[in-house]
Amino acid sequence: MSNQPYEGYGEGYDPYAQQQQQPQQQAQAWPGQQQAYDDPQAAQQYTQQWQGQTWDTQVQQSRPSASDLAYFPPQNYQAPTPSYDAQAPVTAPPAPAATDGAAGYGPPSLAGNARITDAQRARLEGRSPIIEPGMQPAGLTALLALLLAGTAQIGSYALVVPLVVLQAVTAAGWFRLNGMWPARQGIALAFAGALVADVALLAAGRDNGPAAILGTLGVWVLLSLVMQLRSHADPDTRITSLMATVASAALAIVATGHLAADPDAVTVGAAAVAVAILARALPLPTIASVVVSLLAAAGAGIAVGGATGLGAKGALLGAVAAGCALIGHRVASYDYPSRFVHFTAGVALPLAAAAPAVYVLGRALG
Repeated sequence: MSNQPYEGYGEGYDPYAQQQQQPQQQAQAWPGQQQAYDDPQAAQQYTQQWQGQTWDTQVQQSRPSASDLAYFPPQNYQAPTPSYDAQAPVTAPPAPAATDGAAGYGPPSLAGNARITDAQRARLEGRSPIIEPGMQPAGLTALLALLLAGTAQIGSYALVVPLVVLQAVTAAGWFRLNGMWPARQGIALAFAGALVADVALLAAGRDNGPAAILGTLGVWVLLSLVMQLRSHADPDTRITSLMATVASAALAIVATGHLAADPDAVTVGAAAVAVAILARALPLPTIASVVVSLLAAAGAGIAVGGATGLGAKGALLGAVAAGCALIGHRVASYDYPSRFVHFTAGVALPLAAAAPAVYVLGRALG
């Protein structure tokens, strides 16, 4: 290679000497560059830019020696430490602890519904799944029964007023007793059937009472079936809803028997039911409470029967009506019902269940 001076740089210019001085300049500028690593944008301006021939060309420059590498100080750049442990295994959140019997329900489960009802818990603990309504619902039943007994002596149209209340409470209470709430369509359908039966009986008269009641009941069973066929629920739900609707409509319509029965029989039977339910609410053992209720109902039947003309026959009517009322009372007590059930089904079912006995025995004894 010639020693002639490079054009444009003057005499004595040596490009290889400039390359030997360049690492020293970079070494002197390195501390400032290292501080610039804290700012990513500022660090970009200190990035080394390789210019010239690469390793892929035929003319390759000589590899840097160990003395050349000594000009580059060690890099102490450290990556920021994350705030969490990246190596820690990912664990699922702990499952909630199982609750005891007093808390109400167990922990939720993705595999199925782990909750159990109060009645199921009572059976598992060896307790009875029966809770009787108590004295307050019994008092309301007695009040409604006395209204029926008093208005029956006034006339059919006066008797309709407490009877409609009885039918409405019966329709609502039966659905809630079966755990189906809210069930507006079923309650409305059952109550409408009761109203139709009342109107049909008032139009046809007491002599045609069975035809009016049974005819309305048959039509409403068909309407309940049609309503469930139009439902988009699953088959099991539709069957359950159909049974509840038919039973509710039947109880509400059968209660119309008070309107079809003889007025004296209605008075005696309603008075006997009132006395029997109050006696049943007394804090006595079950067997003793039932016996006391039946005896009290028979005595009330004799007393009220003597005032209405039935005489001693009122004892039989009162006892049978009280027996049917106790069955309705027992049904309303089943399966840990709520307070709403006690004040609906617990009030209405005794009187609704007693209606057929009042009608049949009133016709037979009169």
